[in-house]
Amino acid sequence: MSTRAQAFEHWIRTSFVEMNTELEELYFARENRAEVIGCGDRIKARLRDEGRIYVAELLAEGNTGDGFDSAFGVLGSVGMYLAALRRHELTNPLREEKSPFLEASSLALHLGASLGMAPRFSTAHLATHNKARAGIRKSFTSLADEFLFIDENTRGILSLQRAADALGRIVHLGVSSPVADVMFEEAKTALRDVIRFNDRLLQKLDVERFFYSVRPYYKPYRVGRQEYRGANAGDFSGVNEIDLLLGLCRANDPYYAQLLVDKMLFMIPADQARLKECMTRTSLLDELLMMIDEHAHADWFQQNGAAYLGVCDLYGHTAAQHHDGLVMRFIEEPAARLGARDLEGITASGPPLPVLLRSLEVLRDLRLAADRADIASRHDDLGRIRRAVRGYRPPDPRIA
Repeated sequence: MSTRAQAFEHWIRTSFVEMNTELEELYFARENRAEVIGCGDRIKARLRDEGRIYVAELLAEGNTGDGFDSAFGVLGSVGMYLAALRRHELTNPLREEKSPFLEASSLALHLGASLGMAPRFSTAHLATHNKARAGIRKSFTSLADEFLFIDENTRGILSLQRAADALGRIVHLGVSSPVADVMFEEAKTALRDVIRFNDRLLQKLDVERFFYSVRPYYKPYRVGRQEYRGANAGDFSGVNEIDLLLGLCRANDPYYAQLLVDKMLFMIPADQARLKECMTRTSLLDELLMMIDEHAHADWFQQNGAAYLGVCDLYGHTAAQHHDGLVMRFIEEPAARLGARDLEGITASGPPLPVLLRSLEVLRDLRLAADRADIASRHDDLGRIRRAVRGYRPPDPRIA
């Protein structure tokens, strides 16, 4: 990492955090916490101007750094800078045709093109690739609720990646393998961890602080003329690998295929490669269905079929928990109390909130294999496995 990149990174981890935190405290003390225009203007100007100096120097350097880690780190820093400008209403795609921050846009576009990613900060920058220094990781503020959100979210992502790794290894063993039990158990353990971390968020995260002081940094913003949606907690390949390997979602379903296309550039290149490779595999569900007529009574089918169903049921629990608990409590319910003007640009994904919620419901129901004829649910196919496995009982999601 160049000297200029290191200086920008240091600023992002220090003064940038301090200014954002100070602004959040000012906003939170207001009667209308959603109204940020005209509040803390002196601090906003300092944040804008200090950041611009670092960005302009890096742009003039014409060097994205020494390898992927450096370039990715600088993309995260300039992306967080632009996200903060958006949060503080120094830029807003609803009132602009292009970003007013030319140097930052140019640097982000250069880095994004060189890495094969969207030219903005991504989930990985604050989760799986958020390198701690002396115990402190990158963040927008020093608020306890932001650290709680980042940390528990990252723990959940790491656990979903563990589950995806375990299921991926079964592909190479074959779903009928007697040693697949080890990987099925590993996947179930990882999914129980996801449930545990989601529970902690539900119990500890302050709704008002999240909605008004954390969520706004994930809004869409323009880079050049293009508006890019906000970072999403699902912007990593592991969760989609689980979808595809279990067979609950299919890459040839137009709805799900569009989702994959939309999120591909928001993932790091290694995740993009994993997801593309996963899309070529036959799912565990389809493997079981191909053998059900001939082998349903075999011991291996009964054992591995039950293990497969256990993973599906735990995964469905995480999907329902995320949507019915986290999304509804921390986004839908507080948004219902806002006026029409404050609802503009409320979602990180861009579309109006009702549209986003309907989309998330479809994804939840695909992962639950819900009995819905209007989506490509695997309800009937999963039902065949359930009927074939004698005495199956769904696992307790909170007991290892």
